Amino acid sequence: QAQLVESGGGLVQTGGSLRLSCVDSGSRISTQYMAWYRQAPGSHRDFVASIAPDGSTRYADSVKGRFTISRDNAKNTVYLQMNSLKPEDTNIYYCRNLDLLIWGQGTQVTVSS
Repeated sequence: QAQLVESGGGLVQTGGSLRLSCVDSGSRISTQYMAWYRQAPGSHRDFVASIAPDGSTRYADSVKGRFTISRDNAKNTVYLQMNSLKPEDTNIYYCRNLDLLIWGQGTQVTVSS
């Protein structure tokens, strides 16, 4: 059964960086459309970034130029490098396999002002 496990969240100051990781234990990510979403309490789960099997990427306007999605096929892992973090980036971040329609359990990111 496919499973996504995120890690790398934590507490960071404004302007700092974090790298989130998502390991897919059930499928080869090189053939999958993978994405990151985020959700604040009481809010919708919003798109952050995606990476297609051909390596093309898309980003939400709010994170363009600051966040980078990438993948390591050998490790079957998708990453989200987050730089120049702002307090409004504070959310739970979720990994998503868009082909299999499965979510990870989420990882908390908190940016202090």
